[in-house]
Amino acid sequence: MTRLHGADACGACAIIPDYPIEKLDVKFVLEADDRATKRALDRLDLGPPFEIIVAPSVGPRTKPKALNVALPLARGPYTAVYDAEDTPEPDQLRRAVAAFRAADERLACLQASLSIDNTADNWLVRMFTANYAGQFDVLLPGLAALHLPFPLGGSSNHFRTAVLRQSGGWDPYNVTEDADLGVRLHRLGYRAAVLPSTTYEEAPVRLIPWLKQRTRWYKGWMQTWLVHMRQPLRLMRELSPAGAVAFQLFLACNVFAALIHPLFMAALCYYLVAQPPLEAISAMGHEATVFFVTLLAGYASTVALDLVGLQRRRLLAHGWVLLLTPLYWFLLSLAAWRALFQLLFAPQLWEKTDHGLAKSSRLAKKFDKAFGKAEPRDKSRRIHVAAGPAAIMSGATRKL
Repeated sequence: MTRLHGADACGACAIIPDYPIEKLDVKFVLEADDRATKRALDRLDLGPPFEIIVAPSVGPRTKPKALNVALPLARGPYTAVYDAEDTPEPDQLRRAVAAFRAADERLACLQASLSIDNTADNWLVRMFTANYAGQFDVLLPGLAALHLPFPLGGSSNHFRTAVLRQSGGWDPYNVTEDADLGVRLHRLGYRAAVLPSTTYEEAPVRLIPWLKQRTRWYKGWMQTWLVHMRQPLRLMRELSPAGAVAFQLFLACNVFAALIHPLFMAALCYYLVAQPPLEAISAMGHEATVFFVTLLAGYASTVALDLVGLQRRRLLAHGWVLLLTPLYWFLLSLAAWRALFQLLFAPQLWEKTDHGLAKSSRLAKKFDKAFGKAEPRDKSRRIHVAAGPAAIMSGATRKL
């Protein structure tokens, strides 16, 4: 198996799975000027099956470009993508291979669940945890069970290498290459499924890094929607009507809702402030019902989805953070409008996310309970890394 992996100085243990070492092919793909990651890897003194690949300094400086550089060099029949800060469950590769072997050839990709490790850091990370739980533990399994297309998570993707090459790999100009590839595979007649295994990630602890990351996601979803909507009728034929509806829901509606939310709330506040609230509601007539039902339905659906996910993760103790959903939606709207601006003026800009700033770790707590107190995190080893490519074990780095 080839595994393309993001790397950092303190991630060596996380990239060694419960898998025969002689069957692994791990690739770290670095930018030519990423000297910090190169020095970190040199200190680890890695031998086979690890290989460092330097992506050429031409074209866009994006994670998918780095992945495409490594893909032709992957030697295994299966390829997995991990990001630099990921900690997958040790048996994840074994589970993926077993799932591929048990399925037909139409199964092109397996998406493992992503879960936030540093949940207890602050309310923003708790909200991130709830969102991930709703998406990866509730929504995606539902879409996969219905054989509908869904956006991949960008990490812990497991592919049949031949199918990945046949489909053209990743779009180097799309800053959410995972969403694009998930749709493209479905259009080519393949399907994706959910792998019952978890990869733990570190969420941004501070607002500005969170905003940059979420901006990139919204911008990439806009790019993906525009690319696939160039021929709407063909898209519907290839995805099926139900698949086309799912595509619009998780891309178009998701982005549009974030963009329109502040305008919606501004109009509502204007009605309520311009005159006494009861008179305003009476004057609005049926419009008031539409306003309030739409708003409450949006909040309720989001909260319900995330609560179910938290319950499945046994993290309901953090469910109180969903009371801050209205505030969080304004932050999402800020990211969406920022993404629209970047789409027009800096479409390939990849704002990298700092990692190594977490103050807590659910995995470390589990380790402490099982084996005694672990050594404290060494934040001095933090480096900036880019996105990681695939798995036989192949690793690639680029900042997320």
